[in-house]
Amino acid sequence: MIVAAADGSALSNPGPAGWAWYISDDIWAAGGWDHGTNNMGELMAVLDLLRSTAHLDEPLRVLCDSQYVINSLTKWLPGWKRKGWKKGDGKPVMNVELMKDLDAALRGRKVDFEWVKGHAGHAMNEAADERARAVATAIQRGEPYDAGPGFPATPRPSARTDFSVGQTEPEPDLFSLDAPADPPPAVPGSATPRMKATLSTLTRAAAARPADAQLHPDYQGVTADGGEARTPVWPAEPEPTLLRVDTLAPGVGLVRWSGGDVTVSAIWVEVPAGWRLRFAQASAPAARR
Repeated sequence: MIVAAADGSALSNPGPAGWAWYISDDIWAAGGWDHGTNNMGELMAVLDLLRSTAHLDEPLRVLCDSQYVINSLTKWLPGWKRKGWKKGDGKPVMNVELMKDLDAALRGRKVDFEWVKGHAGHAMNEAADERARAVATAIQRGEPYDAGPGFPATPRPSARTDFSVGQTEPEPDLFSLDAPADPPPAVPGSATPRMKATLSTLTRAAAARPADAQLHPDYQGVTADGGEARTPVWPAEPEPTLLRVDTLAPGVGLVRWSGGDVTVSAIWVEVPAGWRLRFAQASAPAARR
């Protein structure tokens, strides 16, 4: 049996947040987000642990100091699914995207959960808590953090980690009950559908609010006239037209889009905290240069 502790930490709650699971000093992993909650961290720690051990045919015992996580995954989840991801009082289930991924990751696995009291000297719980808190602190300071060695001889999971605060199942509106919405046009390119969806969403969000773009610490930008830009070089266009999304390497995507008569090539890289914009270059017709 594999025994692991899972924990989360958030500064300000919500705020810079970290998660970690811990088996030993040689087998652990951690990650986080710029904006998250304690509960998100606790859930993500369990999810990454499940993903990291999915190739093993061994029972898994997860040590948690969160009754919310244990009850959610062992008692409440089946009822939430039957009710369309609603709680007994009719309110939407929070962190629903995490819950859905956890539901899928638990399917067919032999997993049991054990509650341990937090901050009470339990060695494995303390080790997970320290690592989760270290990630949250590093993100708050804009510093790199140690994501850990992961599980031996196993690639780090590449599934999504870019969850956001307040995820709920969307309510259908009156018209969506009558007829399905037209599907969005397919985006060309060699990237997977998941990568296309993720990077398309991030690109549109960055174009709408450049100041809030998810930038890599080493971000570099080049303006249409060849100058250097330390902030995103998005043109003043409210709705960019996506041209294509390609995979350059595992965890590296190239998005090309146009805004007005300016074309932008943007390179996004996946880090433990999610996707970050590493480089962007704007190009304009020769007459404008």
